[in-house]
Amino acid sequence: MIHSIIGGQPLLIVGVAEPTIIMYTYLYNFAKNQDGLGQELFLAWAGWVCVWTSLLLFLLAIFNAGNIINRFTRVAEELFGMLISVLFIQEAIKGMIKEFSAPKNENSILEHNQFHWLYVNGLLGIIFTFGLLYTALKSTRARSWLYGTGWLRSFIADYGVPFMVVVWTIVSFSVPTKIPSEIPRRIIAPLAWESTSLHHWAVIKDMGKVSPTYIFAAFIPALMVAGLYFFDHSVASGMAQQKEFNLKKPSAYHYDIFLLGFMTLICGLLGLPPSNGVLPQSPMHTKSLATSVERELENLKDVVLKGEDKGENKKDTFDLEKHIDACLPVRVNEQRMSNLLQSVFVGASVFAMPVIKKIPTSVLWGYFAYMAIDSLPGNQFWERILLLFVTPSRWFKLLEGPHASFVESVPIKYIVFFTIFQCVYFMVCFGVTWIPIAGILFPLPFFILILVRQYILPKLFSPHHLRELDAAEYEEIVGAPRLSLSVCNA
Repeated sequence: MIHSIIGGQPLLIVGVAEPTIIMYTYLYNFAKNQDGLGQELFLAWAGWVCVWTSLLLFLLAIFNAGNIINRFTRVAEELFGMLISVLFIQEAIKGMIKEFSAPKNENSILEHNQFHWLYVNGLLGIIFTFGLLYTALKSTRARSWLYGTGWLRSFIADYGVPFMVVVWTIVSFSVPTKIPSEIPRRIIAPLAWESTSLHHWAVIKDMGKVSPTYIFAAFIPALMVAGLYFFDHSVASGMAQQKEFNLKKPSAYHYDIFLLGFMTLICGLLGLPPSNGVLPQSPMHTKSLATSVERELENLKDVVLKGEDKGENKKDTFDLEKHIDACLPVRVNEQRMSNLLQSVFVGASVFAMPVIKKIPTSVLWGYFAYMAIDSLPGNQFWERILLLFVTPSRWFKLLEGPHASFVESVPIKYIVFFTIFQCVYFMVCFGVTWIPIAGILFPLPFFILILVRQYILPKLFSPHHLRELDAAEYEEIVGAPRLSLSVCNA
Protein backbone atom coordinates (compact mmCIF):
# COMPACT_ATOMS: atom_id res chain seq x y z
CA MET A 1 0.00 0.00 0.00
CA ILE A 2 2.92 2.34 0.74
CA HIS A 3 4.38 1.79 -2.72
CA SER A 4 1.04 2.15 -4.49
CA ILE A 5 0.52 5.57 -2.86
CA ILE A 6 3.99 7.17 -2.95
CA GLY A 7 5.95 4.87 -5.26
CA GLY A 8 7.67 6.39 -8.27
CA GLN A 9 6.27 3.79 -10.68
CA PRO A 10 2.71 2.89 -9.57
CA LEU A 11 2.32 0.28 -12.30
CA LEU A 12 4.95 -1.83 -10.55
CA ILE A 13 3.42 -4.59 -8.43
CA VAL A 14 5.32 -5.44 -5.25
CA GLY A 15 5.03 -8.70 -3.37
CA VAL A 16 6.96 -11.63 -1.96
CA ALA A 17 8.66 -13.02 -5.05
CA GLU A 18 9.94 -16.54 -5.59
CA PRO A 19 13.62 -15.47 -5.21
CA THR A 20 12.77 -14.13 -1.74
CA ILE A 21 11.36 -17.53 -0.80
CA ILE A 22 14.59 -19.15 -2.01
CA MET A 23 16.67 -16.70 0.04
CA TYR A 24 14.64 -17.29 3.20
CA THR A 25 14.92 -21.05 2.68
CA TYR A 26 18.72 -20.77 2.66
CA LEU A 27 18.66 -18.50 5.73
CA TYR A 28 16.42 -20.91 7.62
CA ASN A 29 18.49 -23.98 6.73
CA PHE A 30 21.56 -22.17 8.07
CA ALA A 31 19.98 -20.75 11.22
CA LYS A 32 18.19 -23.89 12.42
CA ASN A 33 21.49 -25.77 12.87
CA GLN A 34 23.31 -22.98 14.73
CA ASP A 35 23.52 -23.12 18.51
CA GLY A 36 23.19 -19.36 18.90
CA LEU A 37 20.15 -19.12 16.62
CA GLY A 38 17.97 -22.15 16.01
CA GLN A 39 14.35 -22.00 14.96
CA GLU A 40 13.47 -19.69 17.86
CA LEU A 41 15.70 -16.81 16.73
CA PHE A 42 15.46 -17.39 12.98
CA LEU A 43 13.04 -14.51 12.37
CA ALA A 44 15.06 -12.24 14.67
CA TRP A 45 18.24 -13.01 12.71
CA ALA A 46 16.35 -12.54 9.43
CA GLY A 47 15.30 -9.17 10.83
CA TRP A 48 18.98 -8.18 11.15
CA VAL A 49 19.51 -9.34 7.56
CA CYS A 50 16.72 -6.95 6.53
CA VAL A 51 18.31 -4.12 8.55
CA TRP A 52 21.63 -4.54 6.72
CA THR A 53 19.76 -4.95 3.41
CA SER A 54 17.88 -1.69 3.91
CA LEU A 55 21.12 0.19 4.66
CA LEU A 56 22.70 -1.19 1.49
CA LEU A 57 19.64 -0.21 -0.54
CA PHE A 58 19.85 3.32 0.89
CA LEU A 59 23.45 3.55 -0.25
CA LEU A 60 22.63 2.19 -3.70
CA ALA A 61 19.91 4.81 -4.12
CA ILE A 62 21.97 7.70 -2.71
CA PHE A 63 24.91 7.00 -5.03
CA ASN A 64 22.63 6.62 -8.07
CA ALA A 65 23.40 2.95 -8.57
CA GLY A 66 20.20 2.78 -10.61
CA ASN A 67 22.31 3.90 -13.56
CA ILE A 68 23.67 0.34 -13.65
CA ILE A 69 20.23 -0.76 -14.81
CA ASN A 70 21.06 0.69 -18.21
CA ARG A 71 23.78 -1.96 -18.51
CA PHE A 72 21.28 -4.75 -17.93
CA THR A 73 20.19 -5.25 -21.50
CA ARG A 74 17.32 -7.35 -22.74
CA VAL A 75 19.24 -10.61 -22.38
CA ALA A 76 19.46 -10.18 -18.58
CA GLU A 77 15.80 -9.24 -18.23
CA GLU A 78 14.72 -12.18 -20.37
CA LEU A 79 16.91 -14.65 -18.47
CA PHE A 80 15.57 -13.46 -15.13
CA GLY A 81 11.98 -13.52 -16.35
CA MET A 82 12.49 -17.03 -17.70
CA LEU A 83 14.05 -18.10 -14.37
CA ILE A 84 11.00 -16.86 -12.47
CA SER A 85 8.69 -18.73 -14.87
CA VAL A 86 10.67 -21.95 -14.48
CA LEU A 87 10.65 -21.57 -10.68
CA PHE A 88 6.86 -21.25 -10.80
CA ILE A 89 6.63 -24.39 -12.92
CA GLN A 90 9.04 -26.13 -10.55
CA GLU A 91 6.86 -25.29 -7.54
CA ALA A 92 3.77 -26.50 -9.40
CA ILE A 93 5.42 -29.84 -10.23
CA LYS A 94 6.73 -30.28 -6.69
CA GLY A 95 3.28 -29.50 -5.32
CA MET A 96 1.59 -32.06 -7.57
CA ILE A 97 4.07 -34.72 -6.45
CA LYS A 98 3.37 -33.89 -2.79
CA GLU A 99 -0.31 -34.55 -3.40
CA PHE A 100 0.60 -38.25 -3.60
CA SER A 101 2.54 -38.20 -0.30
CA ALA A 102 1.30 -38.25 3.28
CA PRO A 103 0.79 -34.85 4.95
CA LYS A 104 2.80 -33.73 7.94
CA ASN A 105 -0.25 -33.72 10.21
CA GLU A 106 0.19 -36.75 12.49
CA ASN A 107 -3.52 -36.97 13.27
CA SER A 108 -4.47 -37.12 9.64
CA ILE A 109 -6.63 -40.01 8.52
CA LEU A 110 -4.20 -40.49 5.65
CA GLU A 111 -1.57 -41.57 8.17
CA HIS A 112 -3.68 -44.43 9.54
CA ASN A 113 -2.53 -47.07 7.07
CA GLN A 114 -5.01 -45.85 4.46
CA PHE A 115 -2.45 -45.11 1.79
CA HIS A 116 -4.92 -45.77 -1.01
CA TRP A 117 -6.48 -42.42 -0.16
CA LEU A 118 -3.18 -40.80 -1.13
CA TYR A 119 -3.69 -41.92 -4.73
CA VAL A 120 -7.24 -40.55 -4.65
CA ASN A 121 -5.92 -37.23 -3.36
CA GLY A 122 -3.19 -37.21 -6.01
CA LEU A 123 -5.56 -37.99 -8.88
CA LEU A 124 -8.00 -35.31 -7.74
CA GLY A 125 -5.02 -32.97 -7.48
CA ILE A 126 -4.10 -33.61 -11.11
CA ILE A 127 -7.69 -32.93 -12.20
CA PHE A 128 -7.90 -29.64 -10.28
CA THR A 129 -4.41 -28.49 -11.30
CA PHE A 130 -4.87 -29.00 -15.01
CA GLY A 131 -8.52 -27.95 -14.82
CA LEU A 132 -7.59 -24.59 -13.34
CA LEU A 133 -4.70 -24.18 -15.78
CA TYR A 134 -6.81 -24.93 -18.85
CA THR A 135 -9.81 -22.80 -17.89
CA ALA A 136 -7.61 -19.89 -16.76
CA LEU A 137 -5.73 -19.82 -20.07
CA LYS A 138 -9.02 -20.02 -21.99
CA SER A 139 -10.64 -17.24 -19.97
CA THR A 140 -7.81 -14.78 -20.66
CA ARG A 141 -8.60 -15.09 -24.37
CA ALA A 142 -12.31 -14.49 -23.90
CA ARG A 143 -12.30 -11.27 -25.93
CA SER A 144 -11.75 -13.30 -29.11
CA TRP A 145 -14.66 -15.64 -28.38
CA LEU A 146 -17.58 -15.78 -30.78
CA TYR A 147 -20.09 -16.24 -27.97
CA GLY A 148 -21.50 -13.78 -25.47
CA THR A 149 -21.80 -10.02 -25.49
CA GLY A 150 -18.82 -7.67 -25.55
CA TRP A 151 -19.03 -6.67 -21.88
CA LEU A 152 -19.32 -10.32 -20.80
CA ARG A 153 -16.25 -11.33 -22.82
CA SER A 154 -14.31 -8.39 -21.40
CA PHE A 155 -15.35 -9.28 -17.86
CA ILE A 156 -14.27 -12.90 -18.25
CA ALA A 157 -10.95 -11.85 -19.82
CA ASP A 158 -10.21 -9.45 -16.95
CA TYR A 159 -11.49 -11.46 -13.98
CA GLY A 160 -11.73 -15.00 -15.30
CA VAL A 161 -8.65 -16.32 -13.49
CA PRO A 162 -9.74 -15.54 -9.90
CA PHE A 163 -13.26 -16.61 -10.85
CA MET A 164 -11.92 -19.98 -11.97
CA VAL A 165 -10.16 -20.39 -8.62
CA VAL A 166 -13.56 -19.96 -6.96
CA VAL A 167 -15.23 -22.33 -9.42
CA TRP A 168 -12.72 -25.15 -8.92
CA THR A 169 -12.84 -24.65 -5.15
CA ILE A 170 -16.61 -25.14 -5.28
CA VAL A 171 -16.14 -28.20 -7.49
CA SER A 172 -13.74 -29.65 -4.90
CA PHE A 173 -16.63 -29.86 -2.41
CA SER A 174 -18.65 -32.01 -4.80
CA VAL A 175 -16.59 -35.17 -4.21
CA PRO A 176 -18.56 -38.18 -2.86
CA THR A 177 -19.28 -38.16 0.87
CA LYS A 178 -17.56 -41.52 1.37
CA ILE A 179 -14.22 -39.84 0.65
CA PRO A 180 -12.59 -38.42 3.83
CA SER A 181 -13.07 -34.70 4.41
CA GLU A 182 -9.30 -34.20 4.18
CA ILE A 183 -9.43 -35.05 0.47
CA PRO A 184 -8.65 -33.03 -1.55
CA ARG A 185 -5.91 -31.50 0.57
CA ARG A 186 -6.43 -27.83 1.34
CA ILE A 187 -4.28 -24.87 2.35
CA ILE A 188 -2.81 -24.97 5.86
CA ALA A 189 -1.98 -21.53 7.21
CA PRO A 190 -2.02 -19.98 10.70
CA LEU A 191 -4.51 -17.25 11.49
CA ALA A 192 -3.21 -13.74 12.21
CA TRP A 193 -4.83 -13.66 15.64
CA GLU A 194 -3.47 -17.01 16.85
CA SER A 195 -0.87 -16.96 19.63
CA THR A 196 1.90 -18.37 17.42
CA SER A 197 1.28 -15.72 14.79
CA LEU A 198 1.10 -12.88 17.30
CA HIS A 199 4.58 -13.81 18.49
CA HIS A 200 5.96 -13.20 14.98
CA TRP A 201 4.64 -9.64 14.93
CA ALA A 202 6.79 -8.90 18.01
CA VAL A 203 10.00 -10.26 16.48
CA ILE A 204 11.72 -6.90 17.17
CA LYS A 205 11.79 -7.88 20.86
CA ASP A 206 13.91 -10.95 20.05
CA MET A 207 16.40 -9.12 17.85
CA GLY A 208 18.32 -8.06 20.96
CA LYS A 209 18.82 -11.72 21.86
CA VAL A 210 20.92 -12.34 18.74
CA SER A 211 24.63 -12.35 19.55
CA PRO A 212 26.86 -9.63 17.99
CA THR A 213 28.67 -12.33 16.01
CA TYR A 214 25.53 -13.34 14.15
CA ILE A 215 24.43 -9.71 13.82
CA PHE A 216 27.59 -8.90 11.87
CA ALA A 217 27.41 -12.25 10.05
CA ALA A 218 23.98 -11.21 8.76
CA PHE A 219 25.78 -8.68 6.57
CA ILE A 220 26.97 -11.47 4.25
CA PRO A 221 23.51 -12.72 3.18
CA ALA A 222 22.34 -9.09 3.22
CA LEU A 223 24.78 -8.39 0.37
CA MET A 224 23.11 -11.06 -1.73
CA VAL A 225 19.59 -10.01 -0.75
CA ALA A 226 20.33 -6.34 -1.50
CA GLY A 227 21.81 -7.26 -4.88
CA LEU A 228 18.83 -9.48 -5.63
CA TYR A 229 16.29 -6.83 -4.66
CA PHE A 230 18.16 -4.15 -6.57
CA PHE A 231 18.17 -6.28 -9.69
CA ASP A 232 14.72 -7.87 -9.29
CA HIS A 233 12.99 -4.61 -8.35
CA SER A 234 14.62 -2.64 -11.16
CA VAL A 235 14.05 -5.30 -13.82
CA ALA A 236 10.40 -5.70 -12.80
CA SER A 237 10.02 -1.92 -12.94
CA GLY A 238 11.71 -1.79 -16.34
CA MET A 239 9.52 -4.55 -17.77
CA ALA A 240 6.41 -2.80 -16.41
CA GLN A 241 7.33 0.33 -18.38
CA GLN A 242 8.80 -1.05 -21.58
CA LYS A 243 9.18 1.17 -24.62
CA GLU A 244 6.28 -0.46 -26.44
CA PHE A 245 3.86 0.47 -23.66
CA ASN A 246 4.16 4.17 -24.62
CA LEU A 247 3.85 5.35 -21.00
CA LYS A 248 3.68 9.06 -20.20
CA LYS A 249 5.04 8.91 -16.65
CA PRO A 250 8.86 8.78 -16.42
CA SER A 251 10.85 6.14 -14.54
CA ALA A 252 12.01 6.63 -10.93
CA TYR A 253 14.59 3.91 -10.34
CA HIS A 254 16.64 5.70 -7.64
CA TYR A 255 13.60 6.86 -5.70
CA ASP A 256 11.95 3.43 -5.80
CA ILE A 257 15.14 1.74 -4.56
CA PHE A 258 15.27 4.23 -1.67
CA LEU A 259 11.62 3.52 -0.86
CA LEU A 260 12.31 -0.21 -1.13
CA GLY A 261 14.91 0.21 1.63
CA PHE A 262 12.28 1.60 3.99
CA MET A 263 9.79 -1.16 3.14
CA THR A 264 12.46 -3.84 3.68
CA LEU A 265 13.29 -2.36 7.09
CA ILE A 266 9.65 -2.30 8.15
CA CYS A 267 9.07 -5.90 7.03
CA GLY A 268 12.18 -7.10 8.85
CA LEU A 269 11.15 -5.49 12.13
CA LEU A 270 7.67 -7.04 11.82
CA GLY A 271 9.02 -10.52 11.08
CA LEU A 272 7.65 -10.48 7.53
CA PRO A 273 9.46 -11.44 4.33
CA PRO A 274 10.20 -8.21 2.43
CA SER A 275 8.26 -7.30 -0.68
CA ASN A 276 9.81 -6.05 -3.90
CA GLY A 277 8.87 -5.72 -7.56
CA VAL A 278 7.60 -9.05 -8.85
CA LEU A 279 7.56 -10.84 -12.18
CA PRO A 280 5.50 -11.67 -14.15
CA GLN A 281 2.77 -9.73 -12.30
CA SER A 282 4.23 -6.27 -13.02
CA PRO A 283 4.25 -6.42 -16.86
CA MET A 284 0.96 -8.32 -16.72
CA HIS A 285 -0.49 -5.41 -14.72
CA THR A 286 0.59 -2.90 -17.36
CA LYS A 287 -0.77 -5.09 -20.17
CA SER A 288 -4.12 -5.37 -18.37
CA LEU A 289 -4.34 -1.57 -18.30
CA ALA A 290 -3.51 -1.28 -22.00
CA THR A 291 -6.25 -0.77 -24.55
CA SER A 292 -6.43 -4.06 -26.44
CA VAL A 293 -6.36 -4.52 -30.19
CA GLU A 294 -9.70 -6.29 -30.25
CA ARG A 295 -11.39 -3.50 -28.34
CA GLU A 296 -10.06 -0.78 -30.63
CA LEU A 297 -10.88 -2.76 -33.76
CA GLU A 298 -14.39 -3.35 -32.47
CA ASN A 299 -14.88 0.36 -31.88
CA LEU A 300 -13.44 1.29 -35.28
CA LYS A 301 -15.54 -1.30 -37.08
CA ASP A 302 -18.63 0.13 -35.38
CA VAL A 303 -17.65 3.55 -36.71
CA VAL A 304 -17.18 2.11 -40.19
CA LEU A 305 -20.56 0.39 -40.14
CA LYS A 306 -22.29 3.52 -38.91
CA GLY A 307 -20.54 5.53 -41.61
CA GLU A 308 -21.66 3.06 -44.29
CA ASP A 309 -25.23 3.33 -43.05
CA LYS A 310 -25.01 7.08 -43.59
CA GLY A 311 -23.56 6.58 -47.06
CA GLU A 312 -20.16 8.02 -46.18
CA ASN A 313 -16.92 6.79 -47.75
CA LYS A 314 -14.63 5.06 -45.23
CA LYS A 315 -11.27 3.35 -45.49
CA ASP A 316 -11.02 -0.38 -45.77
CA THR A 317 -11.18 -2.25 -42.44
CA PHE A 318 -7.95 -4.03 -43.31
CA ASP A 319 -6.10 -0.71 -43.40
CA LEU A 320 -7.51 0.11 -39.96
CA GLU A 321 -6.33 -3.22 -38.58
CA LYS A 322 -2.88 -2.71 -40.05
CA HIS A 323 -2.67 0.80 -38.59
CA ILE A 324 -3.71 -0.32 -35.10
CA ASP A 325 -1.41 -3.34 -35.16
CA ALA A 326 1.57 -1.07 -35.83
CA CYS A 327 0.77 1.14 -32.83
CA LEU A 328 0.24 -1.45 -30.09
CA PRO A 329 -0.69 -0.96 -27.38
CA VAL A 330 -2.81 2.06 -28.22
CA ARG A 331 -3.01 3.48 -24.70
CA VAL A 332 -2.24 2.50 -21.10
CA ASN A 333 -4.38 3.80 -18.27
CA GLU A 334 -1.66 4.99 -15.90
CA GLN A 335 -3.07 5.33 -12.39
CA ARG A 336 -2.53 4.18 -8.79
CA MET A 337 -5.99 2.88 -7.98
CA SER A 338 -5.60 -0.69 -9.30
CA ASN A 339 -2.30 -1.13 -7.45
CA LEU A 340 -3.79 0.26 -4.24
CA LEU A 341 -6.87 -1.93 -4.48
CA GLN A 342 -4.88 -5.12 -4.98
CA SER A 343 -2.73 -4.15 -1.98
CA VAL A 344 -5.84 -3.55 0.12
CA PHE A 345 -7.22 -6.93 -0.93
CA VAL A 346 -3.96 -8.60 0.08
CA GLY A 347 -4.28 -6.97 3.50
CA ALA A 348 -7.94 -8.00 3.75
CA SER A 349 -6.98 -11.58 2.88
CA VAL A 350 -5.25 -11.82 6.27
CA PHE A 351 -8.70 -11.72 7.86
CA ALA A 352 -10.19 -13.89 5.12
CA MET A 353 -7.88 -16.81 5.86
CA PRO A 354 -10.73 -19.03 7.18
CA VAL A 355 -12.25 -18.82 3.69
CA ILE A 356 -8.95 -18.96 1.79
CA LYS A 357 -7.99 -22.14 3.65
CA LYS A 358 -10.84 -23.90 1.85
CA ILE A 359 -8.97 -23.60 -1.48
CA PRO A 360 -7.38 -26.94 -2.47
CA THR A 361 -3.60 -26.82 -2.70
CA SER A 362 -3.83 -28.44 -6.14
CA VAL A 363 -5.72 -25.37 -7.39
CA LEU A 364 -2.75 -23.25 -6.31
CA TRP A 365 -0.36 -25.48 -8.28
CA GLY A 366 -2.49 -24.87 -11.36
CA TYR A 367 -2.40 -21.14 -10.68
CA PHE A 368 1.41 -21.24 -10.39
CA ALA A 369 1.60 -23.02 -13.73
CA TYR A 370 -0.75 -20.44 -15.27
CA MET A 371 1.43 -17.57 -14.02
CA ALA A 372 4.48 -19.18 -15.62
CA ILE A 373 2.85 -19.95 -18.97
CA ASP A 374 1.08 -16.61 -19.25
CA SER A 375 4.36 -14.75 -18.75
CA LEU A 376 6.11 -16.45 -21.69
CA PRO A 377 4.50 -14.54 -24.60
CA GLY A 378 6.48 -11.37 -25.16
CA ASN A 379 9.70 -12.89 -23.81
CA GLN A 380 11.99 -12.73 -26.83
CA PHE A 381 14.20 -15.48 -25.38
CA TRP A 382 11.21 -17.86 -25.33
CA GLU A 383 10.14 -16.83 -28.82
CA ARG A 384 13.62 -17.50 -30.19
CA ILE A 385 13.59 -20.92 -28.55
CA LEU A 386 10.43 -21.67 -30.51
CA LEU A 387 12.15 -20.46 -33.69
CA LEU A 388 14.72 -23.24 -33.25
CA PHE A 389 11.96 -25.77 -33.98
CA VAL A 390 10.84 -24.07 -37.20
CA THR A 391 12.26 -25.70 -40.31
CA PRO A 392 13.97 -23.35 -42.80
CA SER A 393 11.36 -24.17 -45.44
CA ARG A 394 8.64 -22.76 -43.17
CA TRP A 395 10.57 -19.67 -42.10
CA PHE A 396 8.67 -17.47 -44.55
CA LYS A 397 5.48 -18.11 -42.54
CA LEU A 398 6.95 -16.12 -39.67
CA LEU A 399 7.65 -13.20 -41.96
CA GLU A 400 4.11 -12.87 -43.25
CA GLY A 401 2.86 -11.26 -40.04
CA PRO A 402 4.27 -8.89 -37.39
CA HIS A 403 7.61 -10.16 -36.15
CA ALA A 404 10.84 -9.09 -34.49
CA SER A 405 13.18 -6.99 -36.57
CA PHE A 406 16.13 -9.34 -36.01
CA VAL A 407 14.33 -12.05 -38.01
CA GLU A 408 15.02 -10.05 -41.15
CA SER A 409 18.29 -8.31 -40.27
CA VAL A 410 20.25 -11.14 -38.59
CA PRO A 411 21.22 -14.41 -40.33
CA ILE A 412 19.58 -17.51 -38.93
CA LYS A 413 22.86 -19.08 -37.80
CA TYR A 414 23.61 -16.12 -35.52
CA ILE A 415 20.09 -16.21 -34.10
CA VAL A 416 20.53 -19.89 -33.29
CA PHE A 417 23.97 -19.35 -31.78
CA PHE A 418 22.77 -16.48 -29.58
CA THR A 419 19.77 -18.50 -28.41
CA ILE A 420 21.95 -21.49 -27.52
CA PHE A 421 24.24 -19.18 -25.54
CA GLN A 422 21.24 -17.89 -23.59
CA CYS A 423 20.04 -21.44 -22.94
CA VAL A 424 23.42 -22.50 -21.56
CA TYR A 425 23.69 -19.40 -19.37
CA PHE A 426 20.13 -19.94 -18.15
CA MET A 427 20.97 -23.50 -17.12
CA VAL A 428 23.90 -22.14 -15.11
CA CYS A 429 21.65 -19.61 -13.34
CA PHE A 430 19.01 -22.26 -12.65
CA GLY A 431 21.62 -24.78 -11.49
CA VAL A 432 22.98 -22.36 -8.88
CA THR A 433 19.56 -22.30 -7.17
CA TRP A 434 19.93 -26.04 -6.47
CA ILE A 435 23.17 -25.67 -4.51
CA PRO A 436 22.27 -26.28 -0.82
CA ILE A 437 23.96 -23.36 0.99
CA ALA A 438 25.97 -21.58 -1.71
CA GLY A 439 22.72 -21.26 -3.67
CA ILE A 440 22.24 -17.94 -1.91
CA LEU A 441 24.74 -16.60 -4.47
CA PHE A 442 22.34 -17.18 -7.38
CA PRO A 443 21.97 -13.40 -8.10
CA LEU A 444 25.69 -13.23 -8.97
CA PRO A 445 25.42 -14.74 -12.49
CA PHE A 446 23.09 -11.91 -13.49
CA PHE A 447 25.61 -9.27 -12.41
CA ILE A 448 28.42 -11.19 -14.11
CA LEU A 449 26.29 -11.03 -17.24
CA ILE A 450 27.08 -7.30 -17.43
CA LEU A 451 30.74 -8.14 -18.05
CA VAL A 452 29.84 -10.96 -20.42
CA ARG A 453 27.64 -8.62 -22.44
CA GLN A 454 30.22 -5.84 -22.51
CA TYR A 455 33.44 -7.76 -23.18
CA ILE A 456 32.69 -11.28 -24.47
CA LEU A 457 29.58 -11.08 -26.65
CA PRO A 458 31.01 -8.24 -28.82
CA LYS A 459 33.80 -10.62 -29.81
CA LEU A 460 31.31 -13.29 -30.89
CA PHE A 461 28.79 -11.12 -32.73
CA SER A 462 28.99 -8.06 -34.90
CA PRO A 463 27.79 -4.80 -33.26
CA HIS A 464 24.81 -4.59 -35.61
CA HIS A 465 23.66 -8.16 -34.91
CA LEU A 466 24.18 -7.71 -31.18
CA ARG A 467 22.08 -4.56 -31.12
CA GLU A 468 19.30 -6.38 -32.93
CA LEU A 469 19.41 -9.45 -30.69
CA ASP A 470 20.06 -7.69 -27.39
CA ALA A 471 18.78 -4.16 -27.71
CA ALA A 472 17.84 -2.21 -24.63
CA GLU A 473 14.79 -0.94 -26.47
CA TYR A 474 12.95 -3.17 -28.87
CA GLU A 475 10.21 -2.63 -31.40
CA GLU A 476 8.57 -4.98 -33.86
CA ILE A 477 8.33 -4.08 -37.50
CA VAL A 478 5.93 -5.26 -40.15
CA GLY A 479 7.46 -7.93 -42.38
CA ALA A 480 8.90 -6.91 -45.73
CA PRO A 481 8.32 -9.78 -48.23
CA ARG A 482 11.24 -9.00 -50.55
CA LEU A 483 13.74 -8.55 -47.75
CA SER A 484 12.39 -11.63 -45.99
CA LEU A 485 12.87 -13.73 -49.10
CA SER A 486 16.44 -12.57 -49.51
CA VAL A 487 17.25 -13.39 -45.89
CA CYS A 488 15.80 -16.89 -46.28
CA ASN A 489 17.89 -17.46 -49.38
CA ALA A 490 20.99 -16.24 -47.54
